[in-house]
Amino acid sequence: MTSSQDPTAEARANVTPENVDTRAELLPEEQAAGGSDDADAQAEAILAESEERTLHPDADEGGHRSSDETV
Repeated sequence: MTSSQDPTAEARANVTPENVDTRAELLPEEQAAGGSDDADAQAEAILAESEERTLHPDADEGGHRSSDETV
């Protein structure tokens, strides 16, 4: 799932080169799907989006709500 907004600088700063290297190693199902021309850039984007959702969850974009936020 991708967000409609770019990850913040805070989210991007939390993505380490080691995380990118590990995520850029494609899983077998990702390899079968064709992978990416730039696996490192794709990995960095995926990790930054994930970090953004962790830092700033938004229920309208699939974030988790706490029990006091439910009706």
